[in-house]
Amino acid sequence: MDWYSRKVLAWQVSNTLDNSFCVDALQRALARYGPPEIFNTDQGSQFTGTAFTGVLQDHEIAISMDGRGRWMDNVFIERLWRSVKYEEVYLKAYDSGRDARAGLADYFAFYNTRRHHQSLDRATPDQVYFNRQPLPQAA
Repeated sequence: MDWYSRKVLAWQVSNTLDNSFCVDALQRALARYGPPEIFNTDQGSQFTGTAFTGVLQDHEIAISMDGRGRWMDNVFIERLWRSVKYEEVYLKAYDSGRDARAGLADYFAFYNTRRHHQSLDRATPDQVYFNRQPLPQAA
């Protein structure tokens, strides 16, 4: 996720805690959108292993990791997952992994292109990401 625009750049579904699905999503985001200056994650094993951090280092991306037990350090991702669960997953109760992938693909397309965000001055993540206009500052 791009923190400025809240745009979901890549995502992946897995039913294991293996890190290959995270590495795959990271590589897809980098190939499509280029490397950011800083990449933030939590300290999950998928993100601390050399397979994942090696990709970041190969692209000279600074690595920022949340403090252990500090959900607020990654509040944008926590808010995204809350939205995904309450607006999609809990309403659909998928029958299979294939159904989950299809439903999530539709949801993330909606999230990026049609879901307006109060914090983005009612713009969509795509509008903010591709236009990069300054957002109003809170008082």
